Amino acid sequence: MSERRFRVLAVASHPVQYAAPIFRLMAQHPQLDFHAAYCGMRGAEAAHDPEFGHSLKWDIPLLDGYAWTHVPNHGSGAESFWGLQNPGLWKLIRRGHFDAVLCYTGYGRATFWIACLAAKSAGTAFLFGTDATTLVSREDREWKRVAKAMAWPLLFRLADQVIVPSSGTRDLILSLGIPRDRVTLTPYVVDNDWWTTQSAAVDREAVRTSWGARPGDAVILFCAKLQPWKRPTDLLRAFAKANLSNALLVFAGDGSLRQQLETEAAALGVNSRVRFLGFVNQSQLPAVYTSADVMVLPSDYEPFAVVVNEAMCCGCPVIASDRVGAARDLIAPVCSEFIFPCGDIDTLAMLLSKIARDRAFLQRIRQFGLAQMQTWTPQRNVAATVDSIDRAVSRARGQGPTVSELPVGASKSSVSSARQS
Repeated sequence: MSERRFRVLAVASHPVQYAAPIFRLMAQHPQLDFHAAYCGMRGAEAAHDPEFGHSLKWDIPLLDGYAWTHVPNHGSGAESFWGLQNPGLWKLIRRGHFDAVLCYTGYGRATFWIACLAAKSAGTAFLFGTDATTLVSREDREWKRVAKAMAWPLLFRLADQVIVPSSGTRDLILSLGIPRDRVTLTPYVVDNDWWTTQSAAVDREAVRTSWGARPGDAVILFCAKLQPWKRPTDLLRAFAKANLSNALLVFAGDGSLRQQLETEAAALGVNSRVRFLGFVNQSQLPAVYTSADVMVLPSDYEPFAVVVNEAMCCGCPVIASDRVGAARDLIAPVCSEFIFPCGDIDTLAMLLSKIARDRAFLQRIRQFGLAQMQTWTPQRNVAATVDSIDRAVSRARGQGPTVSELPVGASKSSVSSARQS
């Protein structure tokens, strides 16, 4: 990778608790003059979240430690193409003298195309990607799959470098015919140091006692929105099927399925061993993960799931369905047995029984998980992002390959010759 310094703009729909620590690290990087453009302020300001079912404002700093601009949204704010349209990006990008624009809004928004056209017209490198690991949509509509198969090979060729957050996404993009040297894995990460530090300060026994857990109980956690595609009902039914007298099931999160889950827990006769915490804000999550013995994510649509990162940083092993993107990169290297076929309640029930009776096994998995998280860090994300920017800028300027793109054994002088020819 070259030692050039790059002026970079990151375009995001709104402040996100996972992205803020990465933006801070980018702002500190010696090769980056970093600036973020927010197309809305949801998350930093209270706003209704339809999937949680109430107003939400994250209770950790999202805007500190880096330069940012709010670009007003002229759209409705709805989850639609015209819901996010920020014409002010045109002037910001055209006059900002940026070397590269990183776009995180998604191509299904008008704002993406404003940013793309502005960058292309200014000769600025344009980087974007997706977190999808399959062409199948959450709604599982066949026409969408067919449309993506036709359009995505053309779409991702618009990127001077495609940035992807997981190995599953990387393989999908490569399957579309995008050249390998145009794809960079910038891993989906959280602020590992913050999570481990917060976890170390938790009074685990006090939290477990507040949930009504007895000293020998296994605490099984679900931490996500209570929405159909997260399949929390699968976990409830597997818990009932396992018939664990020495276990407690804790749901952290809220959403449309809460009442149904409460009703079914009573019908299954396990309501005395099930707890509903409701929505838990970011600052309180380390206590939840640290106090659980295992977290389960049974989702049928989950491109990655950074709750897996969070839990593992807090020493909480994770069981997940094979539809969870993080399963491949974070869980499989630790314990492939903890990945089960989505919807297979019998297998999930057997896994719950195993962890409830073999706590020594679970302790080993906990340690393996902590070690795995040391390989999946914010520093790795930023280093990969800087490399992707270097490649993209060289490509946008027609300068040929960077040093990092050359075959093993190629010299810097050959790069210089390639750029002069």
